[in-house]
Amino acid sequence: MTLPLVIVNPASADGATKENWPKIASDLRTHFGPFSVAFTEAIGHGRKLANEAARQGTKLIIACGGDGTISEVANGILESNEQVELGILPGGTGSDFRRTLNMPTTITEAARALHDGRTRVIDAGRVTFVNDSGERETRFFINVASLGMSTEVLSRTASGEAKKWIPGFAPRKLSSKLSYAAATVQTTLATSPTEIILQIDEQAERRLRIAELAVANARYYGGGMKIAPDAKLDDGYFDVVTIGDASAFRILANAPRLYFGTHLRMDEVTHKLAQQVVARPIKKDEEVRVELDGEVVGRLPVTFQIMPRTLRVRCP
Repeated sequence: MTLPLVIVNPASADGATKENWPKIASDLRTHFGPFSVAFTEAIGHGRKLANEAARQGTKLIIACGGDGTISEVANGILESNEQVELGILPGGTGSDFRRTLNMPTTITEAARALHDGRTRVIDAGRVTFVNDSGERETRFFINVASLGMSTEVLSRTASGEAKKWIPGFAPRKLSSKLSYAAATVQTTLATSPTEIILQIDEQAERRLRIAELAVANARYYGGGMKIAPDAKLDDGYFDVVTIGDASAFRILANAPRLYFGTHLRMDEVTHKLAQQVVARPIKKDEEVRVELDGEVVGRLPVTFQIMPRTLRVRCP
C-alpha cells in the first residue's frame, strides 16, 4: 500500500517550518506512523505534488504549512478526480481553515487526529477568473475567496511594505500578525470603495459600491477574522458577506467585530446564502483583484460556483 504523503512548505511561518521539521517528523512518526515526504520549492508546487501523488494511488495527502499550502494541496487533489483524503498539520502564519474544522494546534494532537480521526466530506468552490496573463483560468478554494480591501492587504503584506512598521525585536510569529494588522490599517486609510456589478444565483444584477465582498465556504480569514460566523462546510452553500461603502473611521472603529463575528449586525453589512456568485467591474478597463484562500490570483470578471460535498478531509 502507498504510504501517506506529507507535503511540506519549508518557507511557511517565515521559515520556522523548515527549522522545526526534524521535530515535526519525529512527532508524526511516533503518533501517526510511517509516511513519505515532499518539500515544495515554489508557489504552486504543492498543487502539482498533490495531483501527481493522487494519480499514483496515494490515499491520504497531508499538508504541512499555512492556509496557502492547504489550498494548493486541496487543488491538486480536486483536479485529480481521485478519492483522496486531505490531512492537515499545523504550520504557517495562517490557520484560518483549520479553525473552522476545529483541528488541533499542536503537532502531537494533530498527528493523533490523523491516525484516529474520521473522514468528513466538505464543499469546495470552483472559481473562474482572469489571470495575470489575461487568460481565463479555473481554480478551487476551500476556505474564503474575496475582493476589495482584502486583496490590497494581502499584496501589501506579501511585498513586505507593512513590515516596515513592525519593530525589529518583535518575535517572528507575532511579527507576521502585526504585519497583517498594519497592512489592514494602511489599506483602510488609503483605498477607496470598489464598484462592481454583482449577481447572486438567478437574482437580478445589482450595482454595488463596496469595501469588501467575501464568498465564504468556511468561517475565518485574514488571520482570525470571523467573516462568516454562520458558515457550514457541508451545507451546499456559500455565505456571501458584503461590507458596503463605510468610512475608514467606521471600518477601523468596528474592526474588532470581525474577530467576534458580530459585524453582521451592522447596517453596512449584508449576508446571503448562494450557490453561484458572479462579479464584474462596472468599468471594463478597471482592474478589480480577487483572492482565493489568501492568494491574489487575478481579476474580475469572476464566477464562484459551489461544489457540494466534493472533498474528503481527515478530522478529529
